[in-house]
Amino acid sequence: MPVATQECCPGLLTAPLDEDQATELAKVFKALGDPVRLRLLSMIASRAGGEVCVCELTPAFELSQPTISHHLKLLRQAGLIDCERRGTWVYYWLLPETTDRLAGLLVRPAGQPLPEPAGGAGAVRADGAAGAVRVAGAAGASS
Repeated sequence: MPVATQECCPGLLTAPLDEDQATELAKVFKALGDPVRLRLLSMIASRAGGEVCVCELTPAFELSQPTISHHLKLLRQAGLIDCERRGTWVYYWLLPETTDRLAGLLVRPAGQPLPEPAGGAGAVRADGAAGAVRVAGAAGASS
């Protein structure tokens, strides 16, 4: 009797990252991996008018101005922000091309539903946590 073949996973919706893209995005994620830098980016991104003076960023933290400047430099090197000196102060703004690329990586293609966990919604793992249960073979079998 012929055995029906069934693919275990659906096909790709988008092309996966190549090595160069992954390396570049890893730099961005590394820059975002620090809570201070994440807050700085959020403060810059939420500013009406699109730019903010370093003099307005520093008081929001219990850190020295040189430390804040170092964090801003790392965000700039990751391509997330840019800046311009105006007299004594430096003004920062978000670079939308990098954040748009990052958002595009994290967003599902339009109309694609979220996958349901194996075992159905609300399944419980063997350790009692919510999630999918994977059973391999007969009872007592190990995978």
